Amino acid sequence: DNVDLGDLMFSLCYLPTAGRLTITMIQARNLKAMDITGASDPYVKVSLMCEGRRLKKRKTSTKRNTLNPVYNEAIVFDVLPENIEQISLLIAVMDYDRVGHNEVIGVCRVGNDADSLGREHWSEMLSYPRKPVAHWHPLVEVSWLLYNGCDRCSQAWRTDQDSIVNISFSTVVCH
Repeated sequence: DNVDLGDLMFSLCYLPTAGRLTITMIQARNLKAMDITGASDPYVKVSLMCEGRRLKKRKTSTKRNTLNPVYNEAIVFDVLPENIEQISLLIAVMDYDRVGHNEVIGVCRVGNDADSLGREHWSEMLSYPRKPVAHWHPLVEVSWLLYNGCDRCSQAWRTDQDSIVNISFSTVVCH
């Protein structure tokens, strides 16, 4: 059962001299409708991960009543060059709800420990420093990460009401 949750386009750009990782959320397309109106109120939440721990998180603005939002918003994290190999990003497209809980529409991950496209996008970013590299990523269900998570990190993911919660079985700190 491979449900189509939509796709997300974003660019990655790393400036090693400044230790700055920029993720530019460009747009999403064909998102799954989450509201009774047949639309969604999507925003994107980006978590900076290291060895199974969430270090920081940022989010975009919410786009009202659309399944094809355009963001063009940059999210910046400070990441030292000696840490970039251990870093990954968990990206969740969320549906904002004024009443009740925000829901996860779908997720994707990029980094050395991510699946094929997520790993390839990350490698391309590292190969071309200072140059934004944009790709479309298909969104998957959160439960997919539970069974196809990182082998290197002891981590699993689950939804807990309106957020993605990291369950970490190790206390590895990214130095």
